[in-house]
Amino acid sequence: MKFALLASGSRGNCCVIEDEHLLLMIDCGTTAHYLRSAMAEIGITPQALDALLITHDHTDHISQVKMFTENRILSPVPLSVETERVIPGQAFQLQHMTVTPLALSHDTEVTVGYVLETWQEKLVYITDTGYIRDACLPLLKGADYIILESNHDLEMLMHTRRPAYVKHRIASDSGHLCNEDCAAILSRIVTPRTKEIVLAHISQEANTPERALQVTRDVLLGECRHMLSRNLRVTAAHQYEIIRGGTWNEKVDSGSTCWIAGMERVADLADRQ
Repeated sequence: MKFALLASGSRGNCCVIEDEHLLLMIDCGTTAHYLRSAMAEIGITPQALDALLITHDHTDHISQVKMFTENRILSPVPLSVETERVIPGQAFQLQHMTVTPLALSHDTEVTVGYVLETWQEKLVYITDTGYIRDACLPLLKGADYIILESNHDLEMLMHTRRPAYVKHRIASDSGHLCNEDCAAILSRIVTPRTKEIVLAHISQEANTPERALQVTRDVLLGECRHMLSRNLRVTAAHQYEIIRGGTWNEKVDSGSTCWIAGMERVADLADRQ
């Protein structure tokens, strides 16, 4: 399995996953120009996609959905284009892959994350949730690849100029995961099998990739060091940065904020602080 996170944050979200002959996209919420150029950079076209999976109907996740009207689109909510209904908790097959949509807690009618599983590997994709139910953790545990929201630092959020009600919404159970909550979840689901973690949907006003990465690093080393593969790579995604993973990780963008567990060090941007 390989993946490429093309965009991640409040200005747009998109991820591509490939396994054998199956090519999927999760969300398509960035600009048309950027999405086309990012897809071209990893060598794919809309026509090559077998399916587009939607997490929810916020603009930063669906803005370019009309680019994919010729594709099979699966969504938990109706959209302006034809879709097939995804029901939280009900797994379905896409060729050889089992896809399980997970009910999340966000300020929309329905928001889901996805667990993508083959006989060989498992990928977890979860953003835009205030918390994750304990009942979901066994399904998330032991994934090879984890893409998980680490949206905000609570203190930084409270010092932004956003209205008080917006700050409350973001920090609530129907908002977004803060750095500490993300790290706590990771500490409960990471196993020696876990190869790569991407910290996603990082706020540009109320967080930094370096801060998100440092919190996760400290928690993983402090609470489950014995469970970490020495080759585990944890990367904090910038908004418009392509993060390749799995067998696509032959190239790491020079701007990546990344920690390799066996090295016990923070690399690239974090080194310059």
